[in-house]
Amino acid sequence: MQDQRHKSQQKSQKANLYSYTVVEKDILLSSLLSNVPKKTRKTLKAVLRDGQVSVDGKPITQFDHNLKVGQSVQVSWDRAKAVKHPRELNIVHIDQDLIVINKPAGLLTIATDKEKRKTAYSMLSNYVKSDNPDAKIFIIHRLDRETSGLLMFARSEQVKHQIQETWNTTISQRTYVGIVEGEVEPAAGTVTSWLTESKAFIVYSSQNQKSGKKAITHYQKINGNKDFSLLQINLETGRKHQIRVHMQDLNHPIIGDKKYGSGHNIMGRMALHARVLEFIHPKSGEPCRFDTGIPQKFLKLFQTRKK
Repeated sequence: MQDQRHKSQQKSQKANLYSYTVVEKDILLSSLLSNVPKKTRKTLKAVLRDGQVSVDGKPITQFDHNLKVGQSVQVSWDRAKAVKHPRELNIVHIDQDLIVINKPAGLLTIATDKEKRKTAYSMLSNYVKSDNPDAKIFIIHRLDRETSGLLMFARSEQVKHQIQETWNTTISQRTYVGIVEGEVEPAAGTVTSWLTESKAFIVYSSQNQKSGKKAITHYQKINGNKDFSLLQINLETGRKHQIRVHMQDLNHPIIGDKKYGSGHNIMGRMALHARVLEFIHPKSGEPCRFDTGIPQKFLKLFQTRKK
Protein backbone atom coordinates (compact mmCIF):
# COMPACT_ATOMS: atom_id res chain seq x y z
CA MET A 1 0.00 0.00 0.00
CA GLN A 2 1.28 3.45 -0.88
CA ASP A 3 2.50 5.46 2.09
CA GLN A 4 -0.20 7.99 3.10
CA ARG A 5 2.47 10.66 3.46
CA HIS A 6 3.07 10.43 -0.29
CA LYS A 7 -0.58 11.19 -0.94
CA SER A 8 -0.68 14.16 1.37
CA GLN A 9 2.43 15.64 -0.18
CA GLN A 10 1.43 15.09 -3.79
CA LYS A 11 -0.37 17.93 -5.50
CA SER A 12 -1.42 18.83 -9.01
CA GLN A 13 -0.64 22.53 -9.10
CA LYS A 14 -1.96 22.90 -12.66
CA ALA A 15 -3.44 20.50 -15.14
CA ASN A 16 -0.10 20.33 -16.92
CA LEU A 17 2.09 19.91 -13.79
CA TYR A 18 2.36 17.24 -11.13
CA SER A 19 4.71 17.37 -8.14
CA TYR A 20 5.46 15.45 -4.98
CA THR A 21 8.05 15.30 -2.22
CA VAL A 22 10.25 12.24 -1.82
CA VAL A 23 9.79 10.49 1.52
CA GLU A 24 12.05 7.49 0.99
CA LYS A 25 15.15 6.69 -1.05
CA ASP A 26 14.39 5.36 -4.51
CA ILE A 27 15.46 5.60 -8.14
CA LEU A 28 13.58 8.12 -10.24
CA LEU A 29 11.56 5.88 -12.60
CA SER A 30 10.47 3.59 -9.76
CA SER A 31 9.45 6.62 -7.70
CA LEU A 32 7.43 8.05 -10.60
CA LEU A 33 5.62 4.75 -11.08
CA SER A 34 4.72 4.71 -7.38
CA ASN A 35 3.67 8.33 -7.09
CA VAL A 36 2.20 9.50 -10.38
CA PRO A 37 -1.30 8.06 -10.79
CA LYS A 38 -2.88 6.78 -14.01
CA LYS A 39 0.31 6.96 -16.06
CA THR A 40 1.93 3.97 -17.74
CA ARG A 41 5.59 3.04 -17.55
CA LYS A 42 5.89 3.90 -21.26
CA THR A 43 4.49 7.40 -20.69
CA LEU A 44 6.76 8.09 -17.73
CA LYS A 45 9.84 6.89 -19.60
CA ALA A 46 8.89 9.23 -22.46
CA VAL A 47 8.61 12.33 -20.25
CA LEU A 48 11.93 11.41 -18.65
CA ARG A 49 13.57 11.08 -22.05
CA ASP A 50 12.18 14.43 -23.17
CA GLY A 51 13.48 16.33 -20.13
CA GLN A 52 10.04 16.95 -18.61
CA VAL A 53 10.95 15.63 -15.14
CA SER A 54 12.78 17.87 -12.68
CA VAL A 55 14.32 17.10 -9.30
CA ASP A 56 14.74 20.16 -7.08
CA GLY A 57 14.27 22.29 -10.19
CA LYS A 58 16.88 20.53 -12.34
CA PRO A 59 15.74 18.52 -15.40
CA ILE A 60 16.79 14.87 -15.12
CA THR A 61 16.69 12.35 -17.97
CA GLN A 62 18.36 9.33 -16.32
CA PHE A 63 15.77 6.75 -15.20
CA ASP A 64 18.12 5.40 -12.49
CA HIS A 65 18.84 8.81 -10.92
CA ASN A 66 19.02 8.33 -7.13
CA LEU A 67 16.47 10.28 -5.12
CA LYS A 68 16.98 11.46 -1.55
CA VAL A 69 14.38 12.07 1.13
CA GLY A 70 12.99 15.61 1.00
CA GLN A 71 13.69 16.25 -2.67
CA SER A 72 10.93 17.74 -4.82
CA VAL A 73 9.98 15.96 -8.05
CA GLN A 74 7.97 17.78 -10.69
CA VAL A 75 6.55 16.39 -13.93
CA SER A 76 5.46 18.67 -16.76
CA TRP A 77 2.99 17.17 -19.21
CA ASP A 78 3.74 19.95 -21.70
CA ARG A 79 6.56 18.91 -23.94
CA ALA A 80 9.18 21.62 -24.17
CA LYS A 81 9.52 23.36 -27.49
CA ALA A 82 11.77 21.13 -29.53
CA VAL A 83 15.15 22.53 -30.40
CA LYS A 84 16.57 20.58 -33.30
CA HIS A 85 19.83 18.87 -32.44
CA PRO A 86 22.56 19.46 -35.01
CA ARG A 87 22.59 16.11 -36.79
CA GLU A 88 26.38 15.92 -37.00
CA LEU A 89 26.78 16.24 -33.22
CA ASN A 90 24.84 13.07 -32.31
CA ILE A 91 24.01 14.21 -28.76
CA VAL A 92 23.78 11.08 -26.57
CA HIS A 93 23.36 12.78 -23.17
CA ILE A 94 22.51 16.25 -21.93
CA ASP A 95 21.79 17.56 -18.42
CA GLN A 96 22.34 20.78 -16.47
CA ASP A 97 26.06 20.10 -16.05
CA LEU A 98 27.31 17.99 -18.95
CA ILE A 99 26.78 17.20 -22.62
CA VAL A 100 28.14 14.04 -24.25
CA ILE A 101 28.21 13.72 -28.03
CA ASN A 102 29.20 10.98 -30.46
CA LYS A 103 31.50 13.05 -32.69
CA PRO A 104 31.79 12.00 -36.32
CA ALA A 105 35.18 11.54 -37.97
CA GLY A 106 36.36 14.63 -39.80
CA LEU A 107 34.97 17.16 -37.33
CA LEU A 108 37.39 19.19 -35.22
CA THR A 109 36.79 19.43 -31.48
CA ILE A 110 37.75 23.14 -31.40
CA ALA A 111 38.92 25.80 -33.83
CA THR A 112 42.38 26.00 -35.32
CA ASP A 113 44.06 28.72 -37.36
CA LYS A 114 42.64 27.12 -40.51
CA GLU A 115 39.18 26.10 -39.29
CA LYS A 116 37.19 28.39 -37.00
CA ARG A 117 33.54 27.77 -37.78
CA LYS A 118 32.57 24.15 -38.25
CA THR A 119 33.79 22.49 -35.06
CA ALA A 120 32.06 20.38 -32.44
CA TYR A 121 32.53 23.23 -29.97
CA SER A 122 31.04 25.94 -32.20
CA MET A 123 28.08 23.82 -33.30
CA LEU A 124 27.27 22.74 -29.75
CA SER A 125 27.69 26.30 -28.46
CA ASN A 126 25.20 27.56 -31.05
CA TYR A 127 22.81 24.79 -30.08
CA VAL A 128 22.73 25.63 -26.34
CA LYS A 129 22.48 29.36 -27.12
CA SER A 130 19.37 28.73 -29.24
CA ASP A 131 17.59 27.87 -25.99
CA ASN A 132 19.40 30.37 -23.75
CA PRO A 133 21.57 33.14 -25.27
CA ASP A 134 23.66 33.29 -22.09
CA ALA A 135 24.45 29.56 -22.07
CA LYS A 136 28.06 28.46 -22.45
CA ILE A 137 29.93 25.21 -22.90
CA PHE A 138 33.49 24.31 -21.93
CA ILE A 139 35.87 21.74 -23.40
CA ILE A 140 36.92 19.03 -20.96
CA HIS A 141 38.96 16.83 -23.30
CA ARG A 142 39.48 16.46 -27.06
CA LEU A 143 39.42 13.93 -29.87
CA ASP A 144 41.57 14.18 -32.97
CA ARG A 145 39.75 15.42 -36.05
CA GLU A 146 39.72 12.00 -37.74
CA THR A 147 38.80 10.11 -34.56
CA SER A 148 35.10 9.57 -34.01
CA GLY A 149 33.30 8.82 -30.76
CA LEU A 150 32.32 10.01 -27.31
CA LEU A 151 33.33 13.54 -26.37
CA MET A 152 32.25 15.36 -23.20
CA PHE A 153 31.65 19.08 -22.60
CA ALA A 154 30.92 20.95 -19.37
CA ARG A 155 28.16 23.53 -19.05
CA SER A 156 30.04 25.60 -16.48
CA GLU A 157 33.67 26.47 -15.85
CA GLN A 158 33.38 25.00 -12.36
CA VAL A 159 32.39 21.56 -13.68
CA LYS A 160 35.13 21.72 -16.32
CA HIS A 161 37.83 22.35 -13.73
CA GLN A 162 36.38 19.83 -11.31
CA ILE A 163 36.59 17.02 -13.86
CA GLN A 164 39.99 18.02 -15.23
CA GLU A 165 41.52 18.31 -11.75
CA THR A 166 40.16 14.91 -10.66
CA TRP A 167 40.51 13.21 -14.04
CA ASN A 168 42.16 10.00 -12.80
CA THR A 169 39.48 9.35 -10.19
CA THR A 170 36.46 10.77 -12.04
CA ILE A 171 37.03 9.02 -15.39
CA SER A 172 36.84 5.29 -14.72
CA GLN A 173 36.94 3.98 -18.30
CA ARG A 174 37.90 5.24 -21.76
CA THR A 175 37.73 2.47 -24.34
CA TYR A 176 38.48 2.88 -28.03
CA VAL A 177 38.17 0.50 -30.96
CA GLY A 178 40.55 0.71 -33.87
CA ILE A 179 41.54 -1.21 -36.97
CA VAL A 180 45.26 -1.61 -37.48
CA GLU A 181 47.37 -2.97 -40.30
CA GLY A 182 48.43 -6.61 -40.11
CA GLU A 183 47.67 -9.52 -37.83
CA VAL A 184 48.45 -8.49 -34.25
CA GLU A 185 50.31 -11.10 -32.19
CA PRO A 186 50.17 -11.54 -29.27
CA ALA A 187 46.44 -10.84 -29.22
CA ALA A 188 46.66 -8.72 -26.05
CA GLY A 189 49.31 -6.56 -24.47
CA THR A 190 50.41 -3.21 -23.06
CA VAL A 191 52.56 -0.49 -24.60
CA THR A 192 54.42 1.89 -22.28
CA SER A 193 56.63 4.74 -23.44
CA TRP A 194 57.41 8.42 -22.95
CA LEU A 195 55.98 10.84 -25.51
CA THR A 196 57.25 14.19 -26.75
CA GLU A 197 55.87 16.50 -29.44
CA SER A 198 58.00 18.20 -32.05
CA LYS A 199 57.61 21.71 -33.40
CA ALA A 200 56.00 20.09 -36.45
CA PHE A 201 53.26 18.67 -34.16
CA ILE A 202 54.45 15.08 -34.55
CA VAL A 203 54.54 13.00 -31.36
CA TYR A 204 57.56 10.76 -30.81
CA SER A 205 57.81 7.72 -28.55
CA SER A 206 60.85 6.88 -26.44
CA GLN A 207 61.89 4.44 -23.73
CA ASN A 208 63.91 7.22 -22.09
CA GLN A 209 62.02 8.03 -18.89
CA LYS A 210 63.42 11.56 -18.95
CA SER A 211 62.08 12.17 -22.42
CA GLY A 212 58.49 13.40 -22.31
CA LYS A 213 55.35 12.22 -20.54
CA LYS A 214 54.65 8.63 -19.59
CA ALA A 215 51.92 6.96 -21.66
CA ILE A 216 50.33 3.54 -21.10
CA THR A 217 48.02 1.83 -23.59
CA HIS A 218 46.36 -1.59 -23.20
CA TYR A 219 45.02 -3.47 -26.23
CA GLN A 220 43.16 -6.68 -27.01
CA LYS A 221 42.28 -8.15 -30.39
CA ILE A 222 38.54 -8.53 -31.06
CA ASN A 223 38.72 -9.78 -34.64
CA GLY A 224 41.29 -10.11 -37.35
CA ASN A 225 42.66 -11.64 -40.50
CA LYS A 226 46.02 -11.66 -42.25
CA ASP A 227 45.54 -8.06 -43.41
CA PHE A 228 43.94 -6.21 -40.49
CA SER A 229 43.14 -6.50 -36.79
CA LEU A 230 40.22 -4.97 -34.91
CA LEU A 231 41.43 -3.95 -31.44
CA GLN A 232 39.84 -2.84 -28.20
CA ILE A 233 42.12 -0.19 -26.73
CA ASN A 234 42.03 1.11 -23.16
CA LEU A 235 43.90 4.19 -22.04
CA GLU A 236 45.61 4.33 -18.68
CA THR A 237 46.91 7.79 -19.55
CA GLY A 238 45.50 10.32 -22.01
CA ARG A 239 48.36 11.84 -23.99
CA LYS A 240 48.06 13.57 -27.36
CA HIS A 241 48.12 11.02 -30.24
CA GLN A 242 48.88 8.30 -27.68
CA ILE A 243 47.02 5.44 -29.35
CA ARG A 244 48.24 6.37 -32.82
CA VAL A 245 51.89 6.49 -31.74
CA HIS A 246 51.68 3.30 -29.70
CA MET A 247 50.14 1.37 -32.58
CA GLN A 248 53.04 2.60 -34.72
CA ASP A 249 55.40 1.31 -32.00
CA LEU A 250 53.82 -2.14 -32.46
CA ASN A 251 54.41 -1.88 -36.22
CA HIS A 252 50.64 -2.06 -36.65
CA PRO A 253 49.58 1.53 -37.46
CA ILE A 254 45.91 2.46 -37.51
CA ILE A 255 44.61 2.29 -41.07
CA GLY A 256 44.14 5.70 -42.59
CA ASP A 257 46.72 7.26 -40.25
CA LYS A 258 49.32 8.38 -42.77
CA LYS A 259 50.97 10.63 -40.16
CA TYR A 260 51.98 7.62 -38.08
CA GLY A 261 52.92 5.08 -40.71
CA SER A 262 49.76 3.72 -42.34
CA GLY A 263 49.88 2.90 -46.02
CA HIS A 264 46.18 2.04 -46.28
CA ASN A 265 43.13 4.28 -46.44
CA ILE A 266 40.48 1.80 -47.52
CA MET A 267 37.83 3.33 -45.24
CA GLY A 268 38.29 6.93 -46.31
CA ARG A 269 39.04 7.90 -42.72
CA MET A 270 41.26 6.97 -39.81
CA ALA A 271 39.82 3.83 -38.21
CA LEU A 272 39.80 4.94 -34.57
CA HIS A 273 36.64 5.39 -32.50
CA ALA A 274 36.12 6.39 -28.84
CA ARG A 275 33.55 3.74 -27.93
CA VAL A 276 33.05 3.84 -24.14
CA LEU A 277 33.15 6.73 -21.67
CA GLU A 278 32.49 5.98 -18.02
CA PHE A 279 32.76 8.53 -15.20
CA ILE A 280 31.37 9.73 -11.88
CA HIS A 281 28.97 12.62 -12.38
CA PRO A 282 30.57 15.74 -10.84
CA LYS A 283 27.36 16.95 -9.21
CA SER A 284 25.20 13.91 -8.42
CA GLY A 285 28.09 11.54 -7.67
CA GLU A 286 26.35 8.86 -9.73
CA PRO A 287 28.21 6.56 -12.14
CA CYS A 288 27.52 7.37 -15.81
CA ARG A 289 28.39 5.04 -18.67
CA PHE A 290 27.96 5.54 -22.41
CA ASP A 291 28.76 2.91 -25.04
CA THR A 292 28.28 3.58 -28.76
CA GLY A 293 29.14 0.04 -29.80
CA ILE A 294 31.56 -0.73 -32.63
CA PRO A 295 30.88 1.31 -35.78
CA GLN A 296 29.20 -0.82 -38.44
CA LYS A 297 31.76 0.35 -40.98
CA PHE A 298 34.50 -1.24 -38.85
CA LEU A 299 32.63 -4.54 -38.54
CA LYS A 300 31.78 -4.63 -42.22
CA LEU A 301 35.46 -4.70 -43.18
CA PHE A 302 35.85 -8.09 -41.51
CA GLN A 303 32.52 -9.51 -42.64
CA THR A 304 33.32 -8.89 -46.29
CA ARG A 305 36.85 -10.28 -46.02
CA LYS A 306 35.95 -13.53 -44.27
CA LYS A 307 36.16 -16.54 -46.56
